[in-house]
Amino acid sequence: MLDTADVYGPHTNEILVGKAVKGRRDGVVIATKFGIVRDPSQPERRGISGKPDYVRASCEASLKRLGVDTIDLYYQHRIDRSTPIEDTVGEMAKLVQEGKVRYLGLSEASPATLERACKVHPIAALQTEYSLFFREPEREILPACRRLGIGFVGYSPLGRGLLGGTIRKAGDLTPDDWRLGSPRYQGDNLTHNVALVEQVEAIATAKGCTSAQLALAWALAQGDDIVPIPGTKRVTYLEQNVAALDVRLTTADLAALDAVTPAGAAAAGERYQPAMMGYLNG
Repeated sequence: MLDTADVYGPHTNEILVGKAVKGRRDGVVIATKFGIVRDPSQPERRGISGKPDYVRASCEASLKRLGVDTIDLYYQHRIDRSTPIEDTVGEMAKLVQEGKVRYLGLSEASPATLERACKVHPIAALQTEYSLFFREPEREILPACRRLGIGFVGYSPLGRGLLGGTIRKAGDLTPDDWRLGSPRYQGDNLTHNVALVEQVEAIATAKGCTSAQLALAWALAQGDDIVPIPGTKRVTYLEQNVAALDVRLTTADLAALDAVTPAGAAAAGERYQPAMMGYLNG
């Protein structure tokens, strides 16, 4: 499964994915998203739209950029609080009926929104952040998904890269890395988070794997309905991530990780900068 979105670039990542899958479409599940509105001439400005005409226009544009006839999983990237979810999902359902989309998903939606959406059309997946560093979905989101029969796709399963174990200070990031503005990479927050990573690394070393592999194995161990989607820029890290499938965690391993990052706890620092926090749990 390749997970992308029209906002990535914006637009350029869908084009890249389209080139990558050309000639081997049958072996790939393509997931993309709409809903975050960006102006290429003003990249710092963002908006949210779930209006039916925007849904349709976004889908048509994504199909063209990807070079495919059908999108396997189509997400609303963020919930538009000014448009009833019934209107948004209603238009998404029409795309399914027309064969342009196979399955529908929502990202960063609240349990109440999920309930309403499912009354319009089955929702196949809910995507939100989930990792050893952010277990908040265990409180309400995961139970709601399981009650409604919705798969859970956890993004940032490596805690924005921190659980990869290669970042100890802000200087370890390149000057153009967006994470330099992330609250989790600031001052005392970063110090606290690196200390947590070091505890995870100790467990990983005893297990004979990397901290990243341990974090992915933990996410996979939380249920067969959970699909973590790690991102990587290098083949070496991709191969390491895939090897996490071979890591088997015992009850003692899971208990040790719970002791380091218990349910309800989280990494220090908000998930996003203030302007973006209002778009979560819509």
